[in-house]
Amino acid sequence: MTVTIYDVAREAGVSMATVSRVVNNNPNVKPQTRKKVYEAIERLGYRPNAVARGLASKKTTTVGVVIPDISNSIFAEVARGIEDIANMYHYNIILCNADKKKDKEIRVINTLLEKQVDGLLFMGGVVTEDHIQAFRTASVPIVLCATTDENGIIPSVDIDHEAAAFDAVNTLIRHGHRDIAMISGTLQDPANGFARFQGYKKALEGAGIEYKEDLVRIGNYRYESGVEAMKYFLGLKKRPTAIFAATDEMAIGAIHCIQDANLKVPDDFSVISVDNIRMASMVRPQLTTVAQPMYDIGAVAMRLLTKLMKKENVDNSRVILPHETILRLSVSQVNE
Repeated sequence: MTVTIYDVAREAGVSMATVSRVVNNNPNVKPQTRKKVYEAIERLGYRPNAVARGLASKKTTTVGVVIPDISNSIFAEVARGIEDIANMYHYNIILCNADKKKDKEIRVINTLLEKQVDGLLFMGGVVTEDHIQAFRTASVPIVLCATTDENGIIPSVDIDHEAAAFDAVNTLIRHGHRDIAMISGTLQDPANGFARFQGYKKALEGAGIEYKEDLVRIGNYRYESGVEAMKYFLGLKKRPTAIFAATDEMAIGAIHCIQDANLKVPDDFSVISVDNIRMASMVRPQLTTVAQPMYDIGAVAMRLLTKLMKKENVDNSRVILPHETILRLSVSQVNE
């Protein structure tokens, strides 16, 4: 038979209210009484009913996390930061993969809200007006993680993607490159794809380098689109000397395409990107990249959400974390 809170109270010789206070970590219980209750719980094998506790307290100690692509190592590292802080504050995580599909993202958001989560983290992805409408129906706090909404309505934790791209391209410029191509993400993504494209253009402009449309190809952030974009650049009459890829995955695709054409990185092409996924240091040559503090983005976003859930004072609801250029072996001085 299922052991109930009544059974624990009778075994410990206390009221059910006292057992409830112990289970919910209420500090207003004498240590001796708390010890008796815990001993009774252990003897009987009592397991508190989280659903019943949630109904009574109107809290489920559960946070919903919407992840756009669970196979992307960037989001895996962000999720690790989220979970570590969630554990610290005794929250459980429900992680939902949305396959980078807007309709599925909206459906998952609504499902999590129906399950009475105490808060919601929306990770990565493009935040559209449809997302904003779904968030507005929520009665719990929402934090955007590794993305932002265009108008700054929703609390968020991210990096300055435009500045990260600007720094990446300037690294190439400082190495003497002037014919710099870009493998961009979608320009319909204002928080990431378009922002990194703008950083590329601003770096060129700042160095007095003419922007050329034929040196930009649009990818989808993944390895295969990096390969396809690089095939296009290899077919140009005047090839670029350097490639800036908006993500490490696309950069690695470009490197492999270059090598398949019996050319070398960085001798024939320098390659740089943004993210600093684990594979960036494993590929040969090791990839120079602008690192996002992915674990920290997840950890800070979860900490911000805990403050909002507990109605604590929040000084800044839009947090921008610093990025860092990691110089490795895929960039060299241009050969005159």
